[in-house]
Amino acid sequence: MPWTKATPISRTTERVDWVDYAKGWCIILVVMMHSTLGVEEALDGVTWLHGFIDWARPFRMPDFFLVAGLFLSRTINRPWRDYLDRKVLHFVYFFVLWTLIQGLPKFALADGDPFSILGSLAFAMIEPFGTLWFIYLLPIFFVTTKLLRRTPPEAVLLVAAALQISNLYTGSTVIDEFAGRFVYFYAGYLFAPQVFCLAEKARRNMGRTAVVIGAWAVINGLAVDMGYAALPGVSLMLGFVGAAAVVSTSAMLAQTRALAPLRRLGGQSLAIYLAFFLPMAAARTVLLKTGLVPDGGATALIVTAAGVLVPTFVRTAARGTVFAFLFERPSWMRASPPKDPASPAGAASPESANDGWPMRRICLPSAER
Repeated sequence: MPWTKATPISRTTERVDWVDYAKGWCIILVVMMHSTLGVEEALDGVTWLHGFIDWARPFRMPDFFLVAGLFLSRTINRPWRDYLDRKVLHFVYFFVLWTLIQGLPKFALADGDPFSILGSLAFAMIEPFGTLWFIYLLPIFFVTTKLLRRTPPEAVLLVAAALQISNLYTGSTVIDEFAGRFVYFYAGYLFAPQVFCLAEKARRNMGRTAVVIGAWAVINGLAVDMGYAALPGVSLMLGFVGAAAVVSTSAMLAQTRALAPLRRLGGQSLAIYLAFFLPMAAARTVLLKTGLVPDGGATALIVTAAGVLVPTFVRTAARGTVFAFLFERPSWMRASPPKDPASPAGAASPESANDGWPMRRICLPSAER
């Protein structure tokens, strides 16, 4: 593809099925990591799930950010008013709302003084706590990419890769995570057609793809076990290769229609990401205090299931009620009216960004188009 710009693809009304599978894997891995580490901290020991979350560490968030950038070329040239509404205000709303929901009880328990609570909440606006840093970073990535759209892509990609390799640590979550993650988001935007073609090739050559993915899983595990996975350059490579493996695996699952619930979870990934912390913490507390499940790994799995499933139930129950604002941005928080009734949150949200791309078509031989 030319370096001058990402190749835009026109929309249809069909969601890209494997993208939901990929987001489903990502959100489960994220919840599992936090659930397992929380249980291990409470038990002051390591569970048998620890090895798996370490194995997934090199590609878990890189894949999430790469997928988040895949559909940006559809909207990056829109007027700033519309772009900021869909790419910034959308996430600002959910970040502020869920910072209050998570932060008020957290800070109230730590210090009941109202001024201290307000100070902690204000500080969270520049230093996000817990898992909300992902929601905080997305609008920054969207704006940065739009501002750089006329900059030579190879220069942006090289600088972004250098930032990731640098293992920058300033103590600021926003700065450090930007440095470590932007290269994956930008690559998702820049190489979207190639990513979708990779998925199509995986669909067409499932046997060969399965062998390659098996070899990758072993190599990724060896790199983690031998302590190489976090090395500069190695982590960048493992992030991209792992993301490609998730894309290919998701494409094969979509082709066979296997694990359909995973696709549905991916379609609600934003809601799960926003709300999993509360049911996860509640389930962990109940299980550990009652001792109903003596095995730490099994406890972590049950806590993971609670963190993934409860937000989907709550979101479904909230639709059409006064609680819909928890997962749907209200009209008064919009700078411009939604242009796609089927996707009111805006085409670039992690939850709805994958509707309307006939990507399979661009990878077909011309005779089949």
